[in-house]
Amino acid sequence: MVKNPSPSHRLLVCNCQRTMELDGDRLATALGLEEPLTVHRELCRAGIDTFRKAASAGDPLHVACTQESALFAELADDPGESAPPLIFTNIRETAGWSERGGKALPKIAALIAEAAHQPEMAAAIAMKSDGVCLIYGAGQTVLDTAASLASRLSPIVVMSDAVDALPPSRTAYPVFNGRVGGAQGALGEFSVKVEGCARARPSSRGEFVFDPPQPSADFECDLILDLSGGTPLFTGHGRRDGYICVDPSDPVALARAMFEITDLVGEFEKPKYIAFDASICAHSRSGLVGCTNCLDVCPLGAISPAGDSVQIDPAICGGCGNCASVCPTGAAGYVLPYRSDLLARMSILLDTYRNAGGERPILLAHDEKHGAEMIAAMARYGRGLPANLIPISLNSVLMLGHDTMAAALALGAESLFLLAPPQHPDELASLEQQTVLANDMLSALGYGGARVRMVVERDPDAAEDALYKAEPLPTMPPHSFVAVGSKREVARSVFALLHDAAPVKPDVIELPAGAPYGRLDINVEGCTLCLSCVSACPVNALRDNPDKPQLSFVEQACVQCGVCVATCPESVIKLEPRYNFTSSAMAPVEIKTEEPFHCVSCGKAFGAKSSIERVVASLRGHSMFQDEKQLELIQMCDNCRVVALANSGNDPFAKGERPRMRTTDDYLAEASSPGPNGKKSDDFLG
Repeated sequence: MVKNPSPSHRLLVCNCQRTMELDGDRLATALGLEEPLTVHRELCRAGIDTFRKAASAGDPLHVACTQESALFAELADDPGESAPPLIFTNIRETAGWSERGGKALPKIAALIAEAAHQPEMAAAIAMKSDGVCLIYGAGQTVLDTAASLASRLSPIVVMSDAVDALPPSRTAYPVFNGRVGGAQGALGEFSVKVEGCARARPSSRGEFVFDPPQPSADFECDLILDLSGGTPLFTGHGRRDGYICVDPSDPVALARAMFEITDLVGEFEKPKYIAFDASICAHSRSGLVGCTNCLDVCPLGAISPAGDSVQIDPAICGGCGNCASVCPTGAAGYVLPYRSDLLARMSILLDTYRNAGGERPILLAHDEKHGAEMIAAMARYGRGLPANLIPISLNSVLMLGHDTMAAALALGAESLFLLAPPQHPDELASLEQQTVLANDMLSALGYGGARVRMVVERDPDAAEDALYKAEPLPTMPPHSFVAVGSKREVARSVFALLHDAAPVKPDVIELPAGAPYGRLDINVEGCTLCLSCVSACPVNALRDNPDKPQLSFVEQACVQCGVCVATCPESVIKLEPRYNFTSSAMAPVEIKTEEPFHCVSCGKAFGAKSSIERVVASLRGHSMFQDEKQLELIQMCDNCRVVALANSGNDPFAKGERPRMRTTDDYLAEASSPGPNGKKSDDFLG
């Protein structure tokens, strides 16, 4: 029996004026509670005294209602006492309000149990805005907007065109003419470059007159209100904190933007969505680029190259999670929620649902903005969610990778639906790629059908129709596992469990190009064992042997980044994406081994014998290697070669005999000796 993960919270449930079917006894049993639950009819109205009494006791409360959460929080916040911890769960739109609401009790129990899970909190960064706002656009609209905001913000006006702008009789803010050539930064730290920048003269009378323009000027500001009506200054501008771009011809949108930007003054905390480990990043080595997955999918430009790794600017990052879903090593990991918390929530949902008598559990991953609104619309105006469709809320659906998708199915979900936001269709490519990869692997194991499905709809009716049309699939056996270790370690555990219970058990699955698993196809004959690929491999999948010329490969570690392909001077390496379920993938496999060459002077082993012999054969007869002694230099180890050169008489570092040092006596003797004319040097002194 699954127990309530947080039994210290007293649970209060309500059937919302009997619009939902709730059985307090069955629900208590499903949650493992010792006493039956009282089902209130209207907890927020007639039953409000029950809530007040429970809150006054100071015990943590779990209220199965989100519509009136603000009211409950206000009532619990007694000025004379500390407010008790509160948890709110939506069981109405997500379960009870449905044409199949009478069969939704297992789902309701699952949602209540999952809401009580206490996740690990993500780190946050501090952001500060003093209200310095650059307003950019043309004409009188920009001036009127600045005048309206001047009492709350500190505007800086940059007009691209002042043709219909009237100079104000009193200047409350600086006015410039020019065009914005670029901007960078985020809330509280913007830098804007204005080309042809000229300040308005205070003597402007009937129309603006400006000083001679400068080639460019840089402005520092906390906020940017872009009323230019042109191309936004930033990609993904709707999620760049502190930057608002709006059509100046739309008065409603302009008013909304002015209202929104006045709230962006003060100190703020922003979640640090991504935890980044540069030590396992496979971006590049020695200037040779390998993996660019995160750079390719970031919609806000928050990621940039940083030597062999990349760097993520948390102030710019919007938390979409695309980088985490496609990162092959797990260097970029999403932390809202952490992987372990997400899988724990999925496990609680599925275990509670099954133990309460639920059948054919399907998980519905959605975000709190688009997804929650769509679910609410289905419940209020349509059929509501099917009784076996269990929603799980995420900050962003785009953070899900194939490994997490497969984990949801390994935990016992029949399938996984992804209610993805359609507002930015170009950002869905990575989610679709991960979905295809998960389905390909599951299909190869004989599980059949599209177990993971994307639902990208703006219309709630269309989304609802897609959910109800889902055909039943064979039951997935539930497994228990602990999500510890790296992304690849968790994925390996999940796929091993799925493989053990699969209808089909292939040893190897061929995967599409771009998959993060595979081996290397190395032309052994062309390999010279230079081992440059070993030093370049960022994940230690390629290895050498300190005792002899040898190249080995660990398939499980390979992320198919391609750095080795770019590094190999002989171009004998190709990527071969696949997934190997056998134990051989975990151990080093010998690719090529050669007999070492022994120094002709001291006998020390160094290099590969075939390579040294090939070099000697190529240089024999060369103008710089006319005799065997010169060729022997190539056949010596580093130490012996230096000694041989020093003793050869052709030492480039050798110098002539050091001249004798002259002393005072030498100069005196020379002065007293007769010169060519018979006179002594000191005769000229007197």
